[in-house]
Amino acid sequence: MNIKAFKYLSPLIIYVLAIISFTNTGWQCWLAMMYAWIFIPLIELFLLPDTSNMESAEEELAKKDKLYDYILYLIVFLQVPTLFFFLFSMRDIGLSNADIIGRIFTMGLLCGTFGINVAHELGHRTNLFEQTLAKISLLTSLYMHFFIEHNKGHHKNVATPEDPSSAPFGQSVYAFWIRTVSGTYKSAWHISNEEAKKKNHVVISLRNEMFLFQIIQLLFVGLIYLLFGWKITLYFLAAATIGFLLLETVNYIEHYGLRRKEIDMGRFERALPQHSWNSDHVIGRLMLFELSRHSDHHYLASRKYQILRHHEDAPQMPTGYPGMMLLSLCPPAWFYIMHKQMKKFSLLPETKSTLHVQSA
Repeated sequence: MNIKAFKYLSPLIIYVLAIISFTNTGWQCWLAMMYAWIFIPLIELFLLPDTSNMESAEEELAKKDKLYDYILYLIVFLQVPTLFFFLFSMRDIGLSNADIIGRIFTMGLLCGTFGINVAHELGHRTNLFEQTLAKISLLTSLYMHFFIEHNKGHHKNVATPEDPSSAPFGQSVYAFWIRTVSGTYKSAWHISNEEAKKKNHVVISLRNEMFLFQIIQLLFVGLIYLLFGWKITLYFLAAATIGFLLLETVNYIEHYGLRRKEIDMGRFERALPQHSWNSDHVIGRLMLFELSRHSDHHYLASRKYQILRHHEDAPQMPTGYPGMMLLSLCPPAWFYIMHKQMKKFSLLPETKSTLHVQSA
């Protein structure tokens, strides 16, 4: 057992802060948010990224070490009870509006940071147990279609116009949210319908995975309504929305403006490390289970999170994921910084008529 695996328990700090949020009022309801969106981005502005990779022998040992998997399982087993703890906490009649909003955003942070992110990692696994855990985790954000579209759509079409999760050059994160939330949902239906047809199944049936996911999610929302009433159900829907918007913001920063070359009509070059933005900033890497080493993930999607590698030819973000996500919320600042970064890595598109290029 590799003791280095225990560093991936550090994200549990957010769970501890979330429990404090759900059991207290006032500024303490915002502790998890302050940690994620103030403390970590500030620290990462001053910490140098770690570009080192494991040696081959060390990588092979880490790949086989089940402790890395058990940590992911633990997150899933924490996520669902924590969601219900949040729902119970919202019954408190003494909460102010600020308390309510703080708790909702905290639960949304858990949904996006752990619910969807850990589901992303487990969703790439091939065994039924881990894939089932991925789907359960996605359920907490009502984003189960991500399991279909990400694996069978996004990884195939990344950095092409066909991928709704790859933001084109010059598009703001707010416009991207509309594009990707609707586009990935439609894409998941298309993929699932085609698979059902190939297996000679009726499209509108429980054998269509996308149809099944909708039934499961409706039943889950219905259960919450029966147990907690309409107001707390709305709180849950708000937290779930925050969760999947965090995911889509991550998608935005991971692929903004990058495009694979079209080698033939509708055929593109293989996804390479230079088709994803990479970040080696350590705290963000730990918090998101190495998701920020995204270039290697797209280069070889089957590679487990603990052995993802740094690639010298991958374009690098100027800071970690939390800071870049905050930056994306201010489009003028985002365009200014990222277009300079694209120029640095010779990634600006040939047509430079898009706004803000002159500032690059």
